[in-house]
Amino acid sequence: MTPFTHVSIVKKVIEVPGELAASQERSNGAAGRAFVAELPRRAREFAERWGLRIDGPAMYGVCALVLPVVRAGGPPGLEEFGGGSRAVLKLQPVDEETVGEPLALRVWDGEGAVRLLEHDEPTGTLLLERLDASRTLSGVPDSREAVRVIGALLARLTAVPAPPGLRTLNSLTRAMLDRVPRVLERVPDPEDRRLLRDCAAAVREVASEPGDRLLHWDLHYGNVLAAGRADWLAIDPKPLAGDPGFELLPALRNRYDPAETRWRFDALTDALDLDRERAWAWTLGRVLQNSLWEAAEGRPLTAVAVARDLM
Repeated sequence: MTPFTHVSIVKKVIEVPGELAASQERSNGAAGRAFVAELPRRAREFAERWGLRIDGPAMYGVCALVLPVVRAGGPPGLEEFGGGSRAVLKLQPVDEETVGEPLALRVWDGEGAVRLLEHDEPTGTLLLERLDASRTLSGVPDSREAVRVIGALLARLTAVPAPPGLRTLNSLTRAMLDRVPRVLERVPDPEDRRLLRDCAAAVREVASEPGDRLLHWDLHYGNVLAAGRADWLAIDPKPLAGDPGFELLPALRNRYDPAETRWRFDALTDALDLDRERAWAWTLGRVLQNSLWEAAEGRPLTAVAVARDLM
């Protein structure tokens, strides 16, 4: 999340960051513009409904506006659970990625992840405990220590079965493999095409057993924040039900170091107690998924380097 200072706390006028508006325009067109236009009114509505006072500059990501707030009231001694405590109000569109976030956070109930305090289902608005947004795992100088933290968090988060109602790795895999022949026609480099065919072949070997664990799906170093009640907690899940091997690529790809890829893969599979062959296949599946997105949009393939390191 990036700080943005144009928020008037006294008048409660919310000015939407231009970068967030541009991102919504690119991703969602007219629906994105409507969402952005609605944000100031929605922020006021939920501040009143949940007894919130904005107490700092807004933050934003690719799709969400996040407002630091203080939650009024609550029984004494329960500040940790939202009464009289600092929190954040997260305003985001409801789509296939965000709709599962409250489901996952309820299952985890603060174990390894930020705690959910309130949720409005129609709008997807969340009230979350406030973590330290100034301290992310990206800022830890020792990359191996950062990988160990990711591994420990993933071991906790994937230890539970996914609740009903989430997207499944099974459905994502079928759709992904169906797209491979068409999208490969748009990949100009023959070596990249060969590598992506190898990734698809690896996924087909494990596709019949997609798994049922609760996956975060996007646990890179910037989505891990310091907290008062724990050293580090995960934020911003895009959850699905599936095999934990599908979780490893963000920690391999972010802060990328080709000399460390194999070490990171081994450290993560050890932390999660995964079968290495299955984890390898699902990691290549994640490379394939990212590459299909990039190829379809005419962008360079950035994840294939990880696949080459692991081949």
